Amino acid sequence: MNAKVLLDYCKRELGAMLVCLRQTVEIESPSSSKAAVDRLAGFLAKEFKRCAGQVRLLEHPAAGCAVKATFWPGRHKQKPILLLGHLDTVWELGTLAQMPFGVRGRQAFGPGILDMKSGIVIGLWAIRALKALQISPAGPVHFFLNPDEEISSVAFRDEILAEAKRARAVLVLEPAAIGGALKTARKGVGEFKITVQGRSAHAGVNPAAGANAIIELTRQLLTVQSFARPRRGLTINVGRIEGGTRSNVVAECATAWIDVRIPRLHDRAIIERRIRGQKPYDRGTQLEIEGGINRPPMERKMTVALFRKAQAVGRAMGMDLTEASTGGGSDGNFTAALGVPTLDGLGGVGDGAHARHEHILIPELPPRAALLAALLATL
Repeated sequence: MNAKVLLDYCKRELGAMLVCLRQTVEIESPSSSKAAVDRLAGFLAKEFKRCAGQVRLLEHPAAGCAVKATFWPGRHKQKPILLLGHLDTVWELGTLAQMPFGVRGRQAFGPGILDMKSGIVIGLWAIRALKALQISPAGPVHFFLNPDEEISSVAFRDEILAEAKRARAVLVLEPAAIGGALKTARKGVGEFKITVQGRSAHAGVNPAAGANAIIELTRQLLTVQSFARPRRGLTINVGRIEGGTRSNVVAECATAWIDVRIPRLHDRAIIERRIRGQKPYDRGTQLEIEGGINRPPMERKMTVALFRKAQAVGRAMGMDLTEASTGGGSDGNFTAALGVPTLDGLGGVGDGAHARHEHILIPELPPRAALLAALLATL
């Protein structure tokens, strides 16, 4: 396997990659629209079939279709490598009118272009490069596109876990970290909801007859915030609160939503126990605590060997790859938590994910596709 030959092929294909990328961006695919996600799934299913993939569209009653494609299915010397990505974006239908696909210099813009339609195109061209150059991996390659990653990967989580359990490695096509770094660690993600039920009363006539839910919630939140350990990466953020009715009424009910990020898997049981174990300060109130850690952390110990391999492959192409950790989650969190070697951030290079200036660096597309192809060929 000649890394330079792969890179040269992908450079020649840059124009075709951009055409395909534009097509994917212009098929808007917000998580909230099943029909829109299904349109993108259908388009990519056709692209995978053009690469001789065995393709299935997995239906779901509420979410969009997932896409599962298998390449080199007859090669069973090794377990499969799983390429993992997602179809959905955070941008609602109609965003394209305000954020149209566009090229300005070395940058291409558009909703979802970085997170993560460029990653899907990079994965597709890695397959195409290997096929065109008649380079075969040691085992099958499975490509799975999830329709609801941006809203917690509920619809096909079981299928993702099953695919990962069958794989010898998982390569995640989420965007790179700033500067093109691969992602070797991600925090686990959780959300908790604390509801306080108090007792209403007239704030002027008989306030002592009431039990103020807002005051109780405030005390609860100060305690929960004290569980954070930011120096070692365990963070807690109270992101939303609501409660009460009028200033002259002792508040009967109040609710808060809390975001929790954990760096290590063993933090999960500790933080869930501490938050769920909260008791009322005011005996006239009652607590209801819901939620938990819904996405485990991707710990570096499950990624470092693959990162070293990617570094070595990258050097053969003149790439100086670095690594980074991030507080955001991906489906790689689930696969790494199973004990399956996982490497993330193999998608597009750019900036502005989930922001109006979302963009990719066009010259980075060929080397990222060649890097991925080389990894598939040599793992």
